[in-house]
Amino acid sequence: MPDTEPNPRPDSSAPAPGAAPDKTPVPPGARPEETPEETPEQGHQRRLAVFRSAGRTLAHHTVDHTLAERLTALLADGAEVYDLDAFADLYGDGAVAELERRTAEELGFPAAAFFPTGTMAQQVALRCWAARTGDTTVALHPLAHPEVHERQAFGQLSGLRTVHPTHEPRLPSAAEVRDFEEPFGTLMLELPLRDAGYVLPTWDELTAVVEAARERDAVVHFDGARLWETTAHFGRPLREIAGLADSVYVSFYKTLGGLSGAVLAGPESLIAQARAWRHRYGGQLFQQFPAALSGLLGLRRELPELPSYVAHAKVVAGAIAAGLAEAGVPWFRVHPEPPHTHQFQVWLPYDAEVLSAAALRQAEAGTCLFRRWFTSPSGPAGLALTEVTVNAPGLAWTAEDVRAAVADFVRLLP
Repeated sequence: MPDTEPNPRPDSSAPAPGAAPDKTPVPPGARPEETPEETPEQGHQRRLAVFRSAGRTLAHHTVDHTLAERLTALLADGAEVYDLDAFADLYGDGAVAELERRTAEELGFPAAAFFPTGTMAQQVALRCWAARTGDTTVALHPLAHPEVHERQAFGQLSGLRTVHPTHEPRLPSAAEVRDFEEPFGTLMLELPLRDAGYVLPTWDELTAVVEAARERDAVVHFDGARLWETTAHFGRPLREIAGLADSVYVSFYKTLGGLSGAVLAGPESLIAQARAWRHRYGGQLFQQFPAALSGLLGLRRELPELPSYVAHAKVVAGAIAAGLAEAGVPWFRVHPEPPHTHQFQVWLPYDAEVLSAAALRQAEAGTCLFRRWFTSPSGPAGLALTEVTVNAPGLAWTAEDVRAAVADFVRLLP
């Protein structure tokens, strides 16, 4: 059960500054995202129930499963990766230590530390590097997760300052890093850059960017929440990709279907320092075996399947584009095309609520092609986007299946 449904973006329902409110009507019979009679939580639960009930879907999402289902699966499958007759972990030993060991091995680093959240892991990693380099400035993309989704945590909690070598919707180039006018101690690269469309540079571009940072005596940290899914695009094994960086953070719930948690991998001295800061941040939890077991299962089951998901996402993305063209949609964008990972964006010129209502109606009829749509705060007025994930169930969809589902979806629009 890989990736979760995307989190709503900040102010995702607000129109762009200065734009007139969108008056596009909801199509007949369509339900609004949330009715006046239900709370936001009730609306969220209703949508999950509808998407879960669809007989055909492009992806399993962990949020669609009940507590009983997730716990039962963990108990049934956990023995594949760890001795369930062993005692539960205490403050990071046992299954947690095994997950750290396995992840360090996968990434090719000598040491790793498990954190309850990726936000905490990267806070710790970058403040540790700042202490070592003597420079509290971090260069990163303005669409990187810490800038968009973490409430200015770098500055509020860690005293870090961020600068942006580029504002283009892609990772910075070697020239932009090399010629940036301000000094920085750490270059942080989010691979893939989710909010720009799960985009990746080429392998040559990535190695050149890393080299440019080294020329400036900066360390390189990978925000690799989804690094697992980059091997097909780069045509390199995971260890070689991760080995470009001085440290790497990876997530277990985004791509691998874990319950929660993240690992920071790097040199032994850095990880020892990170463990001390993890304790200070409140991340040395008493027991974490459910998250650790689910992470180990993700490494065993999902990680080997990711290249097939990425390959089929290219088929699905092409078929969505063809289907929208055949249906006469006046403007659309599938981005990037072809996708760099097994996730990509679709943009349409409708109100996000209208598109979300159509997706819900299609799911009620048995087919889940799209899920929730968003208005991008930084995007053009009148456009909405959704993020498409392709994993195990999506492999059964042919291009013809996708085009037919697109045609059905468009018929639900005004």
